[in-house]
Amino acid sequence: MSTTTRETTITADPAAPTVVITREFDAPRENVFRAHVDPDLVKRWLGPRDLTMEIDTYDARTGGSYRYTHRDSDGEYTFFGSFHEVRPSERIVQTFTYEGFPDSVTLETMTLTDLGGGRTRLEGLSLFESIEARDGMIASGMEIGVNEGYEKLDELLAE
Repeated sequence: MSTTTRETTITADPAAPTVVITREFDAPRENVFRAHVDPDLVKRWLGPRDLTMEIDTYDARTGGSYRYTHRDSDGEYTFFGSFHEVRPSERIVQTFTYEGFPDSVTLETMTLTDLGGGRTRLEGLSLFESIEARDGMIASGMEIGVNEGYEKLDELLAE
């Protein structure tokens, strides 16, 4: 089945330590939500194409936690966090920490909106501890990871 690649908008507010990511998917929001909470599905799409992923834990429920590692020929990158709110098919609020910078915690809120016609808008707000921390994340290649990950999610949702 063919997929339509949608544009991902990534906006960094120059006056606040935030990033807003907006993306539309040609899939019902229940399917987009499931792809964010089912570890078998998360493993298939999250992150850049050149990384493999191993999930240590992924308990996507209010009060749950996660820890996973991405690997490539240069090394491994481990991330962990807690799920503060998981509202089925509507919203996920979680923390996000890169193990390489354990003192920097990001608060992420993802909201899913039903656009009708089997389409969904995802809006993600990431709140960093400082503008410098946000800019460091952007400089790390975040845009490539987000765009390639959502392209893989499009492919998964089209199956």
